[in-house]
Amino acid sequence: MASVLSLVVKTWVAQAFYIPSGSMERTLQLGDRVMVSKLHKKFAGIGRGDIVVFQDPGGWLPERGITATRGGVLGTIQEGLTFIGLLPDPADEHLIKRVIGVAGDRVVCCDEDNRITVNGAPISEPYIYPGDPASTLRFDITVPQGSVWVMGDHRSDSQDSRYHPVDGDGTEGSVPLERVVGRAVVTVWPLTRIGSLSDHPDVFSGVPAP
Repeated sequence: MASVLSLVVKTWVAQAFYIPSGSMERTLQLGDRVMVSKLHKKFAGIGRGDIVVFQDPGGWLPERGITATRGGVLGTIQEGLTFIGLLPDPADEHLIKRVIGVAGDRVVCCDEDNRITVNGAPISEPYIYPGDPASTLRFDITVPQGSVWVMGDHRSDSQDSRYHPVDGDGTEGSVPLERVVGRAVVTVWPLTRIGSLSDHPDVFSGVPAP
């Protein structure tokens, strides 16, 4: 019964993920475990500032070889706990970034003060990794319907929407909402880093509607 309940929770409510890179430092550290709410996407929607986990839209992650798995009883237990959602999947094809623009938003880098603007309003981003500029890559895009524009907090170490606007208008770099698993709401491991993850509403409070 407990395993069935856990599987239901993983499928419809929340799922654990681990942080495999430094692209969201210092908000998230390599090896952190986060809990992702799937209900948030369904009922509250995905907004600017949200930290989201999403499936690779295609070509964002390097191709991986066959992943070695632990054999024997321990391997079976690990696979079972991962399947029902009690352990994060160490071999999935997901990424985690922060939403900077939603459907219809015009996102531009950068103004004369090297700030990103959203619908003409400059944003000051306190979550950016210390010493990093908002972006060294210039862009001027409009987020298509049904998509979001995402960037890592560690801007100099993040392969995100900025690196995939092949068409130049934002279609290629934006992530379809159907690929978004949900919003990361809390860090659950290690114990010294347990805490909620902010969407920094103050950063985007001055952004007008598209």
